Order: sequence, then structure tokens, then C-alpha cells
Amino acid sequence: MRKYKIYKHIGMLSQPNNGWAKELNYISWDNREPVYDIRTWNMEHTKYGKGVTITARQMAALKKLLNEIMVF
Repeated sequence: MRKYKIYKHIGMLSQPNNGWAKELNYISWDNREPVYDIRTWNMEHTKYGKGVTITARQMAALKKLLNEIMVF
């Protein structure tokens, strides 16, 4: 199992009925530089699903793109 440290819980994106939540966190994996991370977690944050990590530069680009589109 990988080592991780959640530096900041930014928010929950969804919570299905199975008790796991899709979250956006600022996290370090295996003592590396922290990244933004979207993935599912159990309520205790002891188990996690597959996810996507985004660097600060990528997050800035994503934020800019999201500000320019209409969500439908």
C-alpha cells in the first residue's frame, strides 16, 4: 500500500450510497511533492479507489478552462 498524507481536504464531489465519497484533496503520495487529487475514499480515509492527480500548474489550467465553459 502506498504512503500518503492529506494536507488539505478541499471538498466532496459526490457520495454514493456505498459509503465511499469522491473527493478533491491536496495530498502527497510516497513523500513526493503534494498534488491535487480526485478519487474515491472510504469514510475513514484508510482505503481509496483509482483517481487522477493534478499538479498546481495543471490545476490552474483546468480552473481557467472551467471558468470559460458553461456547465450543462
